[in-house]
Amino acid sequence: SSNEHKLNFKKSKEACLSYIQDALLQKQWKRAAEFLTCYVESLEKDYSREHIGPSEMIWRIGSEILWHHSQNSMKEFNCFMEQMKTLGVKRYLKVCLEHVFHLLCNGQIDEAYQNLSLAESWRFGEQTAIQDKEMKLIQAYRGLLDYCSWSKQKNILLEQSEDGFSDLAVEREMHGYFRKAAVNLKEIIKIPGVWDIFVKCYVDLLEFYGDHNEARQVLNEYAYNSKFPANPNAHVYLYQFLKRQGESKKSLISALKILHDIVPSHELMIDFNTMLQQSKKRKKRRLGLEVIFAALDYAGWKENAKAWSCLARQVKQVVISEKHLDWIKQEWNSRKDWWPAFHFSRYLAKRNWQENKNLSYEKALVAGILLGKGCKYFKYVSHQGCKAQLKRFQMLKKFVNRHNPVYLRIS
Repeated sequence: SSNEHKLNFKKSKEACLSYIQDALLQKQWKRAAEFLTCYVESLEKDYSREHIGPSEMIWRIGSEILWHHSQNSMKEFNCFMEQMKTLGVKRYLKVCLEHVFHLLCNGQIDEAYQNLSLAESWRFGEQTAIQDKEMKLIQAYRGLLDYCSWSKQKNILLEQSEDGFSDLAVEREMHGYFRKAAVNLKEIIKIPGVWDIFVKCYVDLLEFYGDHNEARQVLNEYAYNSKFPANPNAHVYLYQFLKRQGESKKSLISALKILHDIVPSHELMIDFNTMLQQSKKRKKRRLGLEVIFAALDYAGWKENAKAWSCLARQVKQVVISEKHLDWIKQEWNSRKDWWPAFHFSRYLAKRNWQENKNLSYEKALVAGILLGKGCKYFKYVSHQGCKAQLKRFQMLKKFVNRHNPVYLRIS
């Protein structure tokens, strides 16, 4: 009967999809392709009986298989994508974008640009809000490729100027790419979202032509507009721009303060700490200590010699002056239960000594002050240093022994 047929079809379709999923998870691309072929054939046979719109599923599964299949060629992928574009009007622009990404990954930049231009000229009925955003993305990626072309022409022009001559045709072509890129890049970054690559390229264009005010406005908007999602890179780009412009330390510190609040483990925290320590204001120097302690809470910083050097220098300054020992105590109180095992074990002392003596020196100084002269890390490193008759390790041992009472005051 008709109902029985529908039920059997539904079961076989679900079973086939299950096999495809299993093959995808096991990265068996050939097997997945065979099951997908069966799935598509079964749909074609039954399409007259019940309208099923599985085009998005076929598109997503098919493109994933073709992307990984070792026997796949670009010709097959392009053919598949062109078929997918005709299956669903609502998904046309999405499929175009994915096709473009694949072409770019395979170094086919001209073909990608051609596809973006065709997609940009595509129209079908009234454009929905979603399609409007997708069209802006199409235009933005075209702008990105125009930027790449501009960058190539710029490099040619710079090379020529070094040799003492310039080509007006190259210059005109470069300006043409600039105008096209700027228009499309400017549009996409008005929409709240994460547009890092587009912002960077647009700012590069503006800076090259000396429009620093517009560049500053773009970066401030990207970093501080509450409609945009919190994005650490927005503050990184603003900081880098301000630094290039030779802005005051106050401006640089302000940009990095927000970055610290979002990502306390960011690599720029070394710069932030250095600027804070150079300040005459006690509040900023206090924040500097907090910043470097917070960075060293993260595993990625465990063997960062610069970070340990910053902390060692600050701890040493506090200990010698005997002012602000409460700063160290406040930071140490929340870490004394886990930092010893995390940073100052005998195993780490041995490994650090073998791999990086500068790192082991800085860490040993910090360990000796925070945990006293009985600390395993300090004892091992200072012993090895004295045994090797390295003068600074002998001085390190004397310094920690002389200031051992500090450990008692902060512990």
